[in-house]
Formats: sequence, C-alpha cells, structure tokens
Amino acid sequence: MNEADRIDGMRDTYGAMREEIAREIVGQQQVIEEMMIALFAGGHALLEGVPGLAKTLLISSLSRVMDLTFNRIQFTPDLMPSDITGSEILEEDPVSRRREFRFLEGPVFANVILADEINRTPPKTQAALLQAMQENQVTAGGETLDLPRPFFVLATQNPIEQEGTYPLPEAQLDRFMFNVLIDYPDFADEVAIVESTTSGTQQPARRVVTREEVLAYQELVTRVPVAENVTRHAVNLVRATRAGSDEAIDAAREYLAWGAGPRAAQFLIRGAKTRALLEGRPSPDVEDVRRLVHPVLRHRLVTNFHAEAESVGKDRIIDFILAEVTP
Repeated sequence: MNEADRIDGMRDTYGAMREEIAREIVGQQQVIEEMMIALFAGGHALLEGVPGLAKTLLISSLSRVMDLTFNRIQFTPDLMPSDITGSEILEEDPVSRRREFRFLEGPVFANVILADEINRTPPKTQAALLQAMQENQVTAGGETLDLPRPFFVLATQNPIEQEGTYPLPEAQLDRFMFNVLIDYPDFADEVAIVESTTSGTQQPARRVVTREEVLAYQELVTRVPVAENVTRHAVNLVRATRAGSDEAIDAAREYLAWGAGPRAAQFLIRGAKTRALLEGRPSPDVEDVRRLVHPVLRHRLVTNFHAEAESVGKDRIIDFILAEVTP
C-alpha cells in the first residue's frame, strides 16, 4: 500500500468513526474533531464544560468505536496515587507457601483512560499521571513498566463548581495537547438530543477501527512533511505569547504573566499534520495551524491581574494574537 492509499484509508476511517459516534452524540462536531486529532497525533485532551453536556458519554462513545481497552477513573479527594498506577501485594504460593510481592496493575494500564473530574483530587494524586502522559511509563516498586500502546488520556473538569477542587498545576496542564471547551448545543441539536434520548430509538456505536490501525495512523502522522513557512508560523504564534520577550504582541504584554513553551509549537505542528491527513491532504498549511491555536494555547497561558480586572479571557487574547501574527 502506497502513502496516498494510507492517507485515503485514514480519511475514510475518520469518517466512519464520526458516523458511529453520531449515533450517540448529537452535534459537537468541532469537539469530536479536536478529540480525534489529539488521538491520532498521540496527544491527550482536557475537556472542559458545565455538567450535563455529555463529556463522559462523548469519551465513552469514542472508546466504543475503537477496539481498544478502556478504563474510567473517577477522581475524588480521597483517591491515592496507587489507586491509579497500581500497588504491590504480598502473595503466598499455595504449594510452596513461599511469599513474594506481586505488582497489581492499576486502571492506568489501558489504551484509553477517562480521568473524570480530574480537578477533584489533590495535586499529589494528579501527579500520578505525569509520567504516564509524558513517557507512556509508570514507575512503581522501583521498577519502570511500559503502558499499552496507544495510550490516550481524556480528562474532564467542571469550570463552574470550584468548591472542593484543586486547580491543575501548570506542569500537568502542559501535558495535555488540547484544552477542548464544550458549549451548550444550539436549539436544533438540543431538540434532537431530547428526541433521541427519550424515544428509545438510540443505536449504540459500533467498533470500526482496530488497535493496529490506530498505531499505523499515528505512525503515518510522524512521516507527514511540513513546509518551513508552516513551522515558522507556528513558532511565531507561540513566541508572541511570551510577555517578557521582544516578539510578544502588545496584548500579551498587557494581559499575560506567562506565555506558552516550546511544547505548544510542537503540538500545533503535530495537530496540523493530523488535521490535514483526516481531510485527505498529504501535508498541512498555515490554516491548519491557525485552526488549532485556541485548543493548544488556552490552557498554557497565565493571565495577570490586569486581565482579570478587565475580564479579558484567554480566548480573547488568542484572538488578538491571531489577528496580529499573520502568515
């Protein structure tokens, strides 16, 4: 199979996945696109939205269309790191009566992890995911263990109910490729949601892609060529956020305490390459990069007191950056 056939196959698989997810999820096309880009780019996604917008259902639907193992971790204040990574247990051989420690794998040992309400657990427990998300490994009992491939973390958090929550540290946020915002559906979609969920006619999603195909598509993304002007534009966009640098735009100097690091530019390029492939194109252009600036940057920018006083949000600052940093 040549490269053009592989690209066509990836585009067709993407279409089939969206069609199956649509059996359970009405609308939210942009959210689904961003989740799938993160999946095939080998990244992780943080979904943010108020209760009742089907964040958990969306993630479980995505897992159902893939032949991958799936675990859900409900983050609570009393959750311990070992509840995520696993722990050693003392086991006795029934024949020899010899006792030895055996590592019992935690729920993180799966292909797709739903970290539900990740901001409801203390930073110590949140940090249990750091090594897993960055290196696809877990260190426990003095031994480093590989996680299954592919490994994809989808975390959710509620932006309005802050009592009893722990804000994610910057190092944790930076591990997520995208911060995906889920908004209320429009009127027509909400009518369709009510009709489909109250009539008993909803059909479950079917599996349409295998583990081997997901790994092959992730490998295909790494081989996509990128023009120099596309890479330079991604770097320019990221450097424009750094308030203390000469390349920062005026809005960054005025409203940001800290800008994005190099990982943001890496994710912009990886995401742009993936988006191009999902649309059947062999290489990305600057519009692919610009389309992904909001989900890549919004959780990497730290606003200052001036921004809070004037109610200038991160997405508005990103709009200023896109308007000023042109291709």
